[in-house]
Amino acid sequence: MTEDTAPPAAPEGPTRCGFVALIGEPNAGKSTLLNRMVGAKVSIVTHKVQTTRARIRGVALAPEQNAQVVFIDTPGLFRPRRKLDRAMVAAAWGGAEDADVVALLVEAHRGVTEGVETILSGLRDRAPRGRLILVINKIDRVKAEQLLALTAKLNEAADFEATFMISAEKGHGVEDLRAWLGERMPEGPWHYPEDQIADAPLRMIAAEITREKLTLRLHQELPYQLTVETESWEERKDGSVRIQQIIYVARDGHKGIVLGKRGETIKVIGAESRTEIEALLERKVHLFLEVKARPNWMEESERYTHMGLDFTDTKG
Repeated sequence: MTEDTAPPAAPEGPTRCGFVALIGEPNAGKSTLLNRMVGAKVSIVTHKVQTTRARIRGVALAPEQNAQVVFIDTPGLFRPRRKLDRAMVAAAWGGAEDADVVALLVEAHRGVTEGVETILSGLRDRAPRGRLILVINKIDRVKAEQLLALTAKLNEAADFEATFMISAEKGHGVEDLRAWLGERMPEGPWHYPEDQIADAPLRMIAAEITREKLTLRLHQELPYQLTVETESWEERKDGSVRIQQIIYVARDGHKGIVLGKRGETIKVIGAESRTEIEALLERKVHLFLEVKARPNWMEESERYTHMGLDFTDTKG
C-alpha cells in the first residue's frame, strides 16, 4: 500500500459504487464495523468514547454484487462542548448528508438512550437524501426477546428501510449487511483501485495509529487533549520508510506523562505503533516520535486541517 493510487480496476460486467455513512453515539462500534468490512484496520478503536475525530473512508468490496462500498466512519454524535467537539459533530452530520445509505448504529445492550433519541430527532430534521437503515450492534450482549423489543421501538421512531442485527467485533450478521448494501449501491464505475482500502493519506492513518496507542496507554482526560501529526514521510532506497511524528499536548506537565519514567512510556508506544504501521504498509518502518507542548492547539485551524476537519464548523 503506497500513497500513490493506480486507476480503478475494471471488473467484468455492470459495476456498482456508492457511499455509506455510519452514524451513532460514541462507542457504538462504527470503527469496528468499518474495519471488519474493509478487512483491515483503517480506523482506530479504543474503549474510550469520542476516539474517532475525522471522517475516515474505508473502501470495501461486495464481490457477488460487483460493488464497491465506501464506508464513511464519522465521529460519534454527542452534545458538543468544545470547538473540537463541534467540528467532529459537523463532520458526522456532513457524512450522513453526503451518503447513498445512512446506517444508524445502536448498541443492543444500551438501547434507546437519550443520545440515540437526539440522533433520531436530528435525522428527522435533516432528512438525509440516502436510504436510512438500522444496525443494532453487539447483539451477543442481550437476549433475543430484548432485541425484538428494541427493534420494534426503534422502527416506530423512524422510517428505516431495513434492520440488521450484528456483532461487528465477532462478525455475526456482517456479511448479510454487506450483500444488502452492495445490491443497493448506484450503478457506475468503481471510484478506487480494487486493492485500496482507505481514502485517506497514509500519513494521516499512521498518525491515527500512534494516537490510538497513546489513548490506550494513557488515562482519563489526557488523550482528548493531545493530537498526533506526521511531520515527515521519507521513502528510502532500501524500500523502508522513515516517519517523523509530533505528539502535541495541551500543557508542559503532560509531556512527562507521555514520555514516562526515563522515556519508557513513549518507547512502548513507539514500538507498538511501528509494528502496526509496518503491518499496514507491509515494509520496514523507522518511526520517530517527538512530544511538544502546544497549549492552544485546539484553537489552530492548521491542526483541524491535519485531522481532516473543517475549522469553520466550530462555531456554536
